[in-house]
Amino acid sequence: MPLSSIAVQGTALRALYRLPHRIRRLIAGPPIRLDGQELALDAQLLLRARAMSGVPSLASGTPAKARHDLVAGSRMIAGTPIEPVDARDLSIGSIPARLYTPTGLAEGSPLLVFFHGGGFVLGNVDSHDNTCRFLAKHARVRVLSVDYRLAPEHPFPHGVEDALTAFKYAHTNAKQLGADPDAIAVGGDSAGGNLAAVVALVTTREGGPKPAFQLLIYPATDSTRDTRSKKLFAEGFFLTKDDMDWFMGHYAVNEQDKHDPRYSPLLAPDLSGLPPAYLATAGFDPLRDEGEAYAERLREAGVPVMLSRHADLIHGYANFLGIGTRFREAMFEAAGVLRSGLELKPSE
Repeated sequence: MPLSSIAVQGTALRALYRLPHRIRRLIAGPPIRLDGQELALDAQLLLRARAMSGVPSLASGTPAKARHDLVAGSRMIAGTPIEPVDARDLSIGSIPARLYTPTGLAEGSPLLVFFHGGGFVLGNVDSHDNTCRFLAKHARVRVLSVDYRLAPEHPFPHGVEDALTAFKYAHTNAKQLGADPDAIAVGGDSAGGNLAAVVALVTTREGGPKPAFQLLIYPATDSTRDTRSKKLFAEGFFLTKDDMDWFMGHYAVNEQDKHDPRYSPLLAPDLSGLPPAYLATAGFDPLRDEGEAYAERLREAGVPVMLSRHADLIHGYANFLGIGTRFREAMFEAAGVLRSGLELKPSE
């Protein structure tokens, strides 16, 4: 899709959200209530706009086409670049990355190593550029966004290997990055949340260094079983069952891979000693229940964890920063908890 067409569609979508509440409700349709929850109007309007414009599903066609569509779509709904944030590209060996620094942030600040979502098949530093800018600005942290290798060209465990390499690089090179090596968090959304959880798990079991905090936004934690939320929200709420099957079919070399805790961290036999975590779920998300099950496992293992279900939201809200207000509200919470979690790191 030409950039001019994307810009026009983005302008039209943002104009839709500026209409009076009554008109937005008429366009979106009657409120959607399911599982004791009511979908936010902002989310329902986005789903309606996607349906009316014929936007393809996440897993549409080849991985190359789906990647193009995701980046194009992100330009429409992520909003204009959030400022004042300085961004520079760098390399972690062969892994591309981008470092975000809020203007004026002192040296020796906390750092978030961020892994983007996209089902291990889609996404890059560009698709999540504004998400990282938002977290950098509002949490007052540096953010190192990692462009890890994607399936099917690089299936499991290549993404895990890159994520571990990136965290270890950040810790070793903290001074050069302007960061405090004792205040490095890992985080991400969806597949990126999975990678963040796995990095925390693996580095803890290796004896460290390990992250100071985990920011897990609607993470995938168990690909071995169906859950109630996967059945309830299989269709019509942005991420579908077909999408998930397509993603997992590319990421897993074989079925046994899915039982590896580096793929499904909920299956890890021991979660004790992991860093404190903020785990956010969306009420209308197929991944809701496995995310909340992981939070419960962390809590049972004695790990400090804050679980926050945004009952009125859908999967993907971390990227919908340029439309409405409800998605940003959820991300303001994430930024606030991240900042507090890193500022309150245990003293030696």
